[in-house]
Amino acid sequence: MLSRLPVLLCPVCRQDLEAVHDGGTGRVRALACRERHSFDAARQGYFNMLVGKGTAFESDTAEMVAARTAFLDAGHYRPLADALARAAAPALNGPAPTVLDSGTGTGHYLRAILDYLESEHGDGADGVAGAAGVAAVGLDISKFALRRAARLNPEAINLVGDVWQPMPLPDAAVDVVTVVFAPRNAAEFARVLKPSGRLIVVTPRAGHLGEIASQAGMLGIDPAKDERLAEALAGRFSPLSTQDVDVDLSLSPEDVANLALMGPAGHHTDRAALSGRLAGLPPATRVSALFRISIFLHSESSAP
Repeated sequence: MLSRLPVLLCPVCRQDLEAVHDGGTGRVRALACRERHSFDAARQGYFNMLVGKGTAFESDTAEMVAARTAFLDAGHYRPLADALARAAAPALNGPAPTVLDSGTGTGHYLRAILDYLESEHGDGADGVAGAAGVAAVGLDISKFALRRAARLNPEAINLVGDVWQPMPLPDAAVDVVTVVFAPRNAAEFARVLKPSGRLIVVTPRAGHLGEIASQAGMLGIDPAKDERLAEALAGRFSPLSTQDVDVDLSLSPEDVANLALMGPAGHHTDRAALSGRLAGLPPATRVSALFRISIFLHSESSAP
């Protein structure tokens, strides 16, 4: 059940959306605006906000999402999820905060944030919002991913949407935007974030998964990734801090296959062919996962 519904805008007319509840269960069965545009909840619990021609971008497939779910459910990236939750929590300690997980995928990282807030502040009786007091939004282009995210995070409003289109959120409505291995629309993030809000971006570092990347057919890491990130956000955001997270993994051949299929290379990778390439791997392969968590503030907020 949704903990708190954030203010949402109709993607057609930009008027406020109101929740339409099911009389029997109390669940939100639709979102509707006064111009009578309505968006029904899918059977799995998410809402599709793509309108008009939808999107030209390729979304994650059901097979890619299944691979990601299996890999993340196994806890391999849990240290990263926990570190991200700790980074987000300080900006979610005010009254009625809102978090947007842009490119939420299967919702695992948003789940970690909500769990951390619950463990730290419970129901908010200490005056600081716990998970029940946070309005959480998961946005992703893949309906297959949102099916999983809606099941994992029933407290959140899970929306199918394109990060390159105007987001269904008002100006200055969000305390934290998290972006984990997902596209970054700096203009929209700056618009929806409060002046004191934080943009938290997770990227891989050079050498990430280097032990298996070539054999598994995964894309290489751009050595200028940090510079490109800074350039993409320049003028709207200024860096506050960075934290490197190193995770030593012991992966089975199936884990390696899931890792390869769950990322961008999964769009062009056949599981059977991949399994053939990985047949020579030992039962356990040591792999280094190297991440960077970068926190940004609105440029005007970071000025002395």
